[in-house]
Amino acid sequence: MSKFKYKEDRWPVFIILILTIIDFVLYFTVNDIVLLVSYYLLMILPKGVICAWNHHHQHLFTFRNTLLNRGLEFIYALHTGVTTHLWRLHHVLGHHVNFLNQEQDESRWKRKDATRMGVVEYTLIVALTAYTRGYHVGKRYPKQLKPFLIYTAITSVIVAILVWYKPVAGLMLFVLPMITSLLFTAYVTYDHHSGLDTENEFEASYNNLDPLFNRLTGNLGYHTAHHHKQGVHWSKLPALHAKIEAEIPTHLYQKSIFTRMFVGR
Repeated sequence: MSKFKYKEDRWPVFIILILTIIDFVLYFTVNDIVLLVSYYLLMILPKGVICAWNHHHQHLFTFRNTLLNRGLEFIYALHTGVTTHLWRLHHVLGHHVNFLNQEQDESRWKRKDATRMGVVEYTLIVALTAYTRGYHVGKRYPKQLKPFLIYTAITSVIVAILVWYKPVAGLMLFVLPMITSLLFTAYVTYDHHSGLDTENEFEASYNNLDPLFNRLTGNLGYHTAHHHKQGVHWSKLPALHAKIEAEIPTHLYQKSIFTRMFVGR
């Protein structure tokens, strides 16, 4: 029996493992700061894309085996800055429950005075509060909080050792990408819901049907469908979208920030 719950996850995981191996090969063999900085800059977008796959994993674990899932989450953490169960708490048990309520949403786009945040403000707030908001959600779910705390501590210790052993390589290959990817994640989620003040779940998310975007992100553009049934595997989202698309207003089909930046209008 396959270790994967869904065979569609094999290629994404394989590619992410290859990128991880490259990171560690460079860590142990390269000391040239120019090369390390160049690689860091080159990998901002690919590691930003990995954030989408970490998101999918937190909704529906990739492997049938817990140990394999924890190992994959450590790899994801090195690329995305998001450790085991953080998005499960902050996003799955937080944002998805509260996205229609801007007073409670863990990824809220409204200020306390009910005005809409700008993208930079939203990005900084969501990124800088990710761990604290995840922890507060976790206090309601102690079984989910425990692995979050344990594996966040383990990841932090390992990253600290990597930086201690080779400071420049550790910073360029792990620390800075973790920070950048967390900020990138918050940045690209701004246009998932911002400005949509409604109690109707079919009118609360923007959708991006660009084929390349959805191939890179695992159909994250089918965002209304994802919120409609968050436990559905990413490979099944287009089919789910087809069932509910009549409920989605046409103005909610837009190009995302990510698409406008890198794929084109």
